[in-house]
Amino acid sequence: MTDAVHIPEYLEDCELVAGEDLAHDPAFWLAHVLLTMGDPGEKSERYGVEASAYEEMVDRLGDPEQPWPVLRVPFDGGHTAYAVYANFEDMNNVDYFVRHPAWGRLGFLGDCGADEAGPGLSWVELTTLAASTQDGDEGLSDASQRLLLLLPMLGDADMPSEAPAVVSRALAHCGIRADAADELAAALLPDHADGPRWIVTGDSPIAVCSSPYSPRHVPIALGISTDQAQALADSLSGP
Repeated sequence: MTDAVHIPEYLEDCELVAGEDLAHDPAFWLAHVLLTMGDPGEKSERYGVEASAYEEMVDRLGDPEQPWPVLRVPFDGGHTAYAVYANFEDMNNVDYFVRHPAWGRLGFLGDCGADEAGPGLSWVELTTLAASTQDGDEGLSDASQRLLLLLPMLGDADMPSEAPAVVSRALAHCGIRADAADELAAALLPDHADGPRWIVTGDSPIAVCSSPYSPRHVPIALGISTDQAQALADSLSGP
């Protein structure tokens, strides 16, 4: 994990490095979902990850002395979703946003950690981004990895019954012990019946979230052109 990453519209005084190599390690995926959505103090062995490997990964992901790991999900239309492990001396966040090189700005999805904000994706958007095509060789290409990376941004009252099974399969694919993946998926996807709703208004083709705590309570990437907004909406919602 040595390649520098430059995001012009992101924080200037931070060193970013490509973190996709972490995705080969089941300890990363367990740490990622527990740090952002679960209980980081859980016994990792029950999920098939050695305690020492898990603890080492948690320390790396929260180390303010190290460059911040960035994992990317390129998707249709030249867009990219980012997850940045932002580690200050006194605060740790995972920042989520989308970007297009023609925008000149970021579209924030939300944060996990001290500055928690969200949700940032509906179920349809999450699964569309996980399965989306991509250009070039940067970022994650595996659909299960893409889904788990973006899963902490999920919030949607309109969840299909098969959602826990989809997440369970992704966890097992990424190295979580298969006989524990169902239980973990259920814990990560509590009852969403009272969750936020996603609607498209007359102000933008991009869906907005009913939760006042979501950056997407207003259309994402405010100020982009009408054509750019339509292209993003199409890329998020799929065919």
